[in-house]
Amino acid sequence: MTNAMDIVKNGSANGSVDGSNDESRTNLIVNYLPQTMTQEEMRSLFSSIGELESCKLVRDKVSGNLVLPASLTALNPALQQGQSLGYGFVNYVRAEDAEKAVNTLNGLRLQNKVIKVSYARPSSESIKGANLYVSGLPKNLSQPDLEGMFASFGKIITSRILCDNISGLSKGVGFIRFDQRNEAERAIQELNGKTPKGYAEPITVKFANNPSNSAKAQIAPPLTAYLTPQAAAATRRLAGALPSAGRISIGKSPMLAINKGLRR
Repeated sequence: MTNAMDIVKNGSANGSVDGSNDESRTNLIVNYLPQTMTQEEMRSLFSSIGELESCKLVRDKVSGNLVLPASLTALNPALQQGQSLGYGFVNYVRAEDAEKAVNTLNGLRLQNKVIKVSYARPSSESIKGANLYVSGLPKNLSQPDLEGMFASFGKIITSRILCDNISGLSKGVGFIRFDQRNEAERAIQELNGKTPKGYAEPITVKFANNPSNSAKAQIAPPLTAYLTPQAAAATRRLAGALPSAGRISIGKSPMLAINKGLRR
């Protein structure tokens, strides 16, 4: 996942909107989506508010380039599209529906996540490249603790700590996306190579889309890194025994039931 984060778009954390641009009143960014949520489920949830012009769940380009066995994609078809990065965009046809979606769905709990729905902003140079890669984090560090370490440098749009999909334990690596690039630059100057209070070792803070890291995209990590715990366990049990031409019916995801009651 790591350096595929350079595909990231920017969104406003406070839900403010600039009325000078019609699209800015209909285009929303959705953060903190469950890792297992599909684009179809995301579309189903937000279309319950009003008609959508587009819906996009952002996925990792690196994992999406892997060619996976048919037996694995039958268990979880989304694997071939790449691992979800936990955020996406929806663009409504009508501005009033976008406003209703912010008011209705922001703060909604999905599985173990509380999603954040706010207005997305048109891209500009000042908000590009504001995503930071942080390593050397204590394994017991929580996401609020990570945000607390960086909060003094500016407005945080999103944050994430990478965890092992099988054990659920932190990998000691995280991401922080600021509202402005200059805020990210200040955080690098103040924290990179420093040992925060209570830490045993210094941390590394750098831009997530550092060109020097691009070569890592050529090296595919272990396949299990892209599996949910359930899929990984099933893969070990099956050990390739599934026929490649077969189809497995997984059934409707319970996630699709979350939009019940949202329609009026």
